Amino acid sequence: MGRIKTTLIKRKTKELLKTQGEHFSAEFSQNKLVTRKYTDISSKKLRNIVAGYMTRLKKREA
Repeated sequence: MGRIKTTLIKRKTKELLKTQGEHFSAEFSQNKLVTRKYTDISSKKLRNIVAGYMTRLKKREA
């Protein structure tokens, strides 16, 4: 089973998807860099979780 994503992670990821969705892809390493550029999340762990969830959404979208 997978890990449950918190409401904060889902909310931030969906906001990013609406505003900057064209910059993200289905590749995690690229999403890490883009997430760092477009968010103000100071924690590296939370940024990586957001980037991972974005990767999952983009793969599901394609």
